[in-house]
Formats: sequence, structure tokens, C-alpha cells
Amino acid sequence: MNPTTIPSKTLSGMDVTLYAISAILLVDQIALSAAVGESAIFWWLVVILCFMLPNTLVTAELGTRYPEQGGIYAWVRNAFGARWGARITWLYWINIALWMPAIYLMFAGIVGALYVPDLSLWGQIALGVALCWLTAAINCLPLSASKWIPNLGTPLKFFVVLALGAGGLWQGVRHGFANDVGFLSALDDPLAGLGYLPVIVYGCLGIELVSAESERIRHASRNVPRAMLLAALLTAVLYIFGTLGVLAAVPGDQIDTVTIIAVSVQRLFGDVPAGQWLALGVGGAALFTFFSTMVTWTLGGNRSMAEAAQAGEMPALLARQHRTHRAPIGAALATSAIASLILLTYGLMATSAEALFWTIFAFGAILFLMPYIAMHLAFLRLRGRDAGRKEVFRLPGGRWVSYPLSTLCIAILAAAILLFFWVPGEPFDSLFSLQVGGGVLVSLTIGEVLVYRSERRRLATAVCPASRTA
Repeated sequence: MNPTTIPSKTLSGMDVTLYAISAILLVDQIALSAAVGESAIFWWLVVILCFMLPNTLVTAELGTRYPEQGGIYAWVRNAFGARWGARITWLYWINIALWMPAIYLMFAGIVGALYVPDLSLWGQIALGVALCWLTAAINCLPLSASKWIPNLGTPLKFFVVLALGAGGLWQGVRHGFANDVGFLSALDDPLAGLGYLPVIVYGCLGIELVSAESERIRHASRNVPRAMLLAALLTAVLYIFGTLGVLAAVPGDQIDTVTIIAVSVQRLFGDVPAGQWLALGVGGAALFTFFSTMVTWTLGGNRSMAEAAQAGEMPALLARQHRTHRAPIGAALATSAIASLILLTYGLMATSAEALFWTIFAFGAILFLMPYIAMHLAFLRLRGRDAGRKEVFRLPGGRWVSYPLSTLCIAILAAAILLFFWVPGEPFDSLFSLQVGGGVLVSLTIGEVLVYRSERRRLATAVCPASRTA
């Protein structure tokens, strides 16, 4: 083997921990969860206890028992075969391409609210497209260079979340809380905010992303579970703290999911000495965290796609990598091309940035939740099949604990998908459901076509090895 093709161990324990936190801690998630309203803290606690912690424990066991390159793709492939591994990789990867325009639209909305008040919807879309291609450029760099984006973004996430939480609570103490965030108010109407439950579940996912770079991690069997567990605990605390701060300072009727971060920092710091400059600084830090989040996710998602394509389970174009440092160039360029096309297409259909954001978000989020159902099904199968395999981390209690926890996660993921289409007690929005459901169906169909064609090509190559050089 050519030594230049062997990945170097470029990620230390600290790198992996920062990588994991960068993947799961999303500043934009605070804006989305604040939109739940007064019951947001109640739902955060429910989802953290019933889903986030069980999901992290299951993922930590998978990440140490099967530390193969590829993460969730490798786990599902090991359990159910190459075809299902390819399907999951497609869903995981295409969601990132759909999520990228939503995040960069929020980025552009904050730029407009804080720095360029006259920025039009098409101006925001143009900025989003530029950011898509900057993300692709970062993905084409060596990991030793690109890792510094999440490494720098993670401390800034701490700063932004702490500023929102502390500033909001200070405003609440001084001027009274803008919303009633007590548990009793949430229990008065348990269904209030149920429609936003998928958003909170969505914000708890991504801890497995570090496993996509396992062969580049030093002492992966030790560092991966530590990073996952620490990232989950810190993220849970910061999500609750940041959401509480926003709800303490911003009335519910002023929460716009696209510009809420800008509105929050202006309300929190606008009336203190040099407050406007402080608001601009916190807003700028938030913008960098959006960018670092997308770099983190594309690094992991594109790596998984490149691995699947190299195995012949996805189109060969997506397998293209840099000859020396193995950056997933083909997948990175395809991700940004799809995201840019979506931004331009949806820009012709949307009447406002918020309408555009929610359509794209719901469309991509459903596709994103599906692979995690497959991941937990793979866990249930692999734990029984490979019970004697050595691992560093293992859920205590055997199958009497691990099976119910994983089954609970599957049930919550399935409920979250359903709630994107219909919320009990609310009217059914047939147009929105048709748009989102149609997009999901088209995405699944495209994925099936790619899996089928790649499988036929792989089988043909296996039968006729000479075709490799034809």
C-alpha cells in the first residue's frame, strides 16, 4: 500500500470532543426551540431524558464496538447489508445538502437584521449560495487544516449561548420575564408546543458524526465514547440555559425563527453602554458558529458518502478524493451544488425568508430522522449477533436495558416524523404536507435509483473484473 494513502491520526482527544460538541450544539437550535414558546423548557427536559441521553449511550457503544470509517453508514451496512447501508448514506448526505440552505438563509437573515437592513430576500439567497461554495472549499482542504473551523467555532458557541442565557435572565430579573416558563404553565396545556417537538429532537442528533472520521482519531476506542458523553451533557445544559435566556427577554409574538438571534442580542444589550457594539459582536460570533456547524457536518457527511461511493454503493463521481490528504472533493462539490440549486429554486416560490426556512427545514429534517431509526434497528441486531465482541464502552444491564432504550428512541423518532405532517389539536395543512411529503418522496426515489444503478455496476464489475480497466 502506498503510505500516502494511509490516513494520519490527526484528531486528538480534545479535537474529537470539540468536533462532537460542534456537531450537536447548534446556536440556531436555540432560536428554533424558543419558537416553541412557554413550554420549551418542559419539552427540552422531556426530550433530553427520554431521547438524547439514551441515544448517546447507544451511539457510544456502536462507536466503540464498530470503529470503522463511515459511522452510521458502516453500522447499518454491517447489520443489514450494503444496499441498506447505501440507502442510509444517501438520506444522511442529502439531508445535509437540504439543511445547508436553511442554515445559510438564517445566517443571511441575521446579517440583514444586524448589519444590512435593506438586504432583500434575493440578497440573502445570493449570500447563502456564496457560503455554500465556501463550505465546499473548506471541505477540500486537508483535515489538519479544516478541523480548525469546528475547533474555533465550538468555544464561540459557548460564548454565544452563555451570552444569550445570562443576558436574557438578567433582563428578566430587571424588567420581568417576557414569557412564563414555569412547569405549571406547561402542564396546563400539555399539547402546547407539541408541533415543535420534532425540532427539539432534531437538535439532539449528530453525536455519531465523530465516528465518520474514526480511522483518523488517536486512541478512538477510548476518546470516542468520552467525547460523545461529554458533548451530550454539555449540550443539554447549554440548550436549556440559552433557550431560557431568549424566552426571558423576547416576547413570544416577536420570535421569528430566521432573525431571533439578532432580535435577542439587540434586546439584551441595546440599552447598556456600548451595547450596540456588543450586540454586533455577539451576532458576529453567532454567524461564525453557523458556518462552523455546516463545515463540521459536511466534513462528516461527505466522508461517509465518499466511503460508500468507493465501495461501489453510490455514484463513482462522489468517490473522488484528493490524492494525498483524501479530502472528499466529489461529495463536497455535489453537496454545495445541490444546496445552491435548492436556494435558487425555493427563492422563486417563497414569499418570505421564514416561509422559505420552514419549508426547507421540514423537508430535510424528515430525511435526517430516518437514518437514526435504521441506526437503532442496527444496534438491536448487532448487539445480539456480536455479543462477544470486545469493546471499551457497553451499556450496563444487558439487553434488559439496551433494548428498551433503543426501542424508546425509535418510537420518539417515528413520532417526530409524524408531527411534521400533523399535530393533534391543530388543523391539517394539506398544502404544506403535500410540498414536504412530495419532496421527501422524490428524494427517496432518487436514492433508490442511485442505489439500484450502483449495485448493478458493482455486480457487473465483480463478474467481469477486466471492465475496471476497460
